[in-house]
Amino acid sequence: MPRFDAVGSYLFWVPWLGLILVISPIVVIAFGWRIFPNKRWLWLMLPLTLLSVVMIAAPALLGAMYPDSESGWIKGLTKSVRGFVDVLVLMDLSAAALVFADFLTIVGRTNLRVERRMLRSASLGGSHEITLSVENRSEREYTLEVRDDFPEGMIAEPDVHTLGLGGRKRAELTYQLRPQRRGVFRFENVYFLLRSRLGFWHRFTQRECPGELLVYPNMQQLAEYALLAKTNRLSLIGVRRTRKAGQDSNFERLRDYSTDDNYKHIDWRATARRSRLTVKQFQQDQSQRIVFLLDSGRLMTNEYQGLSLLDYAMNSILMLSYVALHQGDSVGLMCFSDHVEKYVPLKGGPNQMNRILHGLFDRFPNMKQSNYDEAFLYFSRHCRRRTMVVLITNVIDDVTASQVTGYLSTLSRRHLPVLVLLRDRRVFEAADNPALDESTLYRSAAAAQLLLWRSEVLRKVSDCGGLVIDAFPDQLTAPLVNQYLEVKAKHLL
Repeated sequence: MPRFDAVGSYLFWVPWLGLILVISPIVVIAFGWRIFPNKRWLWLMLPLTLLSVVMIAAPALLGAMYPDSESGWIKGLTKSVRGFVDVLVLMDLSAAALVFADFLTIVGRTNLRVERRMLRSASLGGSHEITLSVENRSEREYTLEVRDDFPEGMIAEPDVHTLGLGGRKRAELTYQLRPQRRGVFRFENVYFLLRSRLGFWHRFTQRECPGELLVYPNMQQLAEYALLAKTNRLSLIGVRRTRKAGQDSNFERLRDYSTDDNYKHIDWRATARRSRLTVKQFQQDQSQRIVFLLDSGRLMTNEYQGLSLLDYAMNSILMLSYVALHQGDSVGLMCFSDHVEKYVPLKGGPNQMNRILHGLFDRFPNMKQSNYDEAFLYFSRHCRRRTMVVLITNVIDDVTASQVTGYLSTLSRRHLPVLVLLRDRRVFEAADNPALDESTLYRSAAAAQLLLWRSEVLRKVSDCGGLVIDAFPDQLTAPLVNQYLEVKAKHLL
């Protein structure tokens, strides 16, 4: 029968050996293989690890309590502990062998290929379908999770795909992507999480799969306008009907009747002669020119209902551009902050709508002070014929207001300036607050003073021959379109 110190030495070192075998898989992480144990490994190894720790502490505890004991029950207890340690070591070895065998099912080369199929453009807030084609070119079967590298600011449903992929097999995964921001977004990689056969290991890998997605403003409002225009219901969105001078007297030609034509324009003599319905087509008014000067500086960074003032201005510009181009007019665009960021030359035709859209979709407000000097100088160099100049901005101080009114007064000698100021709802709500406490009254008085100063700025522009629009950002489209229709009807250009 061995003495207690020899037995204690055995009981002390053997559990350490089992503990090392249990935790050795963690060392794999250090080799850079990107293979990691998962929760299943933890639940298997945790009880064995705790038992090993107890067995390590037991000999020292018994030796401290009975250092020179020769009693039989102490010897029996020590023998029982030793037998339990033998079983524990056997369990540790079996668990380590099982985990190592499972490790061999995931180590090695992973011959995976992936391809992404999607349209190059999408609409803000719309649903965009993307398909990932994953191919396993090896003979090994994999259980894996696939996640695309979609940019921040987008929502994917579902964002993770789980599938089993056999050897020499291909699978197609489809998900819906909803962009939450405009701009150019780039995809770089597709990420894979491979599971081992028994599930004790995970392996991370990735494949390069570059792609580019252009997210444009939502164009649904244009389709709604076209539908309402065809059914003569534009008043539902606040657009007034403005009768153009001479719109029914400038005859151009005869043509076949279509379902959208006014029956009053039917030429019955030509219809009887040709034996089919014929209508008179009247010549459109002379083509007019419209240029939008869009401020994208710090004054346009305010937000309302999750959208910046610049976003609301863009939606209104797109709507008016659509209307003007269908009226046969020419439209141009200039975005500026501390410098001229984008310029779309004046042109007409259906393709100009795409140019305007491309000029707007990747513009964002920044915290830089707008440089009106450079913006108006650039416009004067590139546009000399009489034009309707729509400046969309915001003013909060006398310096900015004096610059805006000064340049618009100069422009009114050759062009027709239109100043569009976007209201801040918080200021209007503060000015209309009926509370009687002292702090609220002071705040209401300051807001009312600011509104009076704002109306004075608008009056100065109006007195110098310009047109003014003062509207809340979410209600800008209808007043802007109405102002354009009024200018066209009265031949102000």
